[in-house]
Amino acid sequence: MAFTALDVKKLREMTNVGMMDCKAALTATDGDMDKAVDWLREKGLAKAAKKADRIAAEGVAYATVVNGVGVVIEVNSETDFAAKTESFLDLVKNLAVAVAEQNPADVEALKACTYPGSNLTVTEIMQEKVMSIGENMQIRRFSRFAENTSVAYVHAGGTHGVLVNLAVEGDIDATEIGKNVAMQIAAMGAKYWDKSLVPQAEVDKEMSVQLALMDNDPKMAGKPAQVKEKIAAGKIAAFFKDICLLQQEFVRADLFKGDVAGYIADAAKKLGGKVTFVDAIHYIKGEGIEKKEENFADEVAAQIAGAKK
Repeated sequence: MAFTALDVKKLREMTNVGMMDCKAALTATDGDMDKAVDWLREKGLAKAAKKADRIAAEGVAYATVVNGVGVVIEVNSETDFAAKTESFLDLVKNLAVAVAEQNPADVEALKACTYPGSNLTVTEIMQEKVMSIGENMQIRRFSRFAENTSVAYVHAGGTHGVLVNLAVEGDIDATEIGKNVAMQIAAMGAKYWDKSLVPQAEVDKEMSVQLALMDNDPKMAGKPAQVKEKIAAGKIAAFFKDICLLQQEFVRADLFKGDVAGYIADAAKKLGGKVTFVDAIHYIKGEGIEKKEENFADEVAAQIAGAKK
């Protein structure tokens, strides 16, 4: 029995299995949809697809540099236990290599890439990993820097992945500078990299807040408007130090006392060169993913009840 592209699409929607596997299933069963579903189940692929409904909010945020290309990637699993297995970590590292070497446009493109060291696609390898590890896994996001000098930092085994991109002048090694800046990012969580990137509307709002605070302060309310505005402007400088990386106080006071921009300039000068912060990417594992709260006892009871049917 013949089948069409629409049949392949339908089977994919029914099973959440990849297009190529669905096509193979329909070919093997002469286009019989029900038999194709059974074929996928027998191959273990439909079981993997069923796991895709479960929320994956654990995993790792990982950063690395591959042949000069900086990559930061987040791959999620259902449990922290699975995320710490050698198999999962090996998957993440190889996905980063694929991003660096094959430059996929997005996550879907990455899934179609050839998995490093094999003839299989990333999707096919991930299906195998799901079966062996026994949990849903998802590639959530990735970024890469192909230009300049990138420095990677992974905090606490993958809770944070930071990639710092620097323009380096002179024959110097800026790795330590980049790592210290990356650690600052992980520790302090800057909202913007530089004060020049803060939207004017946000600055104006903060200015209004500071003026209102003085208007409501009996000791300040009677002061001239220009005095209040000057004081408020000083408060804006403190505002930038709170939310902007380069204006933040550098946390490694043992190395440098001052802001991050000052540390970068000072450290580069001591090495005999010049370093300029260009950009950075900061991934926090599971950030923004709504974790499903479940009662473990109820979950186990439900599984037992299902097994008795």
